[in-house]
Amino acid sequence: MDIEFKTGNNIAIKIPAHEYAKTVNFYREILCLKEVTGNSVGDTPCFEYGDKVLWLDCMPGLSQSEIWLEIVTNNISQADERLREAGCHRRDEIEPLPDEFKAFWISSPSNIIHLVSSKK
Repeated sequence: MDIEFKTGNNIAIKIPAHEYAKTVNFYREILCLKEVTGNSVGDTPCFEYGDKVLWLDCMPGLSQSEIWLEIVTNNISQADERLREAGCHRRDEIEPLPDEFKAFWISSPSNIIHLVSSKK
């Protein structure tokens, strides 16, 4: 089986706490994007962004916003091997993932974080 990489469904903007409320307001009240956030208290605001989901994560201590992207693969272990051989740096320390979730973090050469996850 040849390894495949495709774009995932999720885009996350990691936002400094001091810019968070205005950023959520921008997507919710100014652009009026359709919100797809859950109903539980503390749910992360999420919006339809074309065929993707845009997550707005508050990150205390962050000095500037970051964009994080998702890539899905048909073989997570081969993806790990191929990316390591290509010199991609694993960044699993940046955000814990559930043990049962077949995924890991990498950064691109320009330090854009990518979640590499197994096709569902």
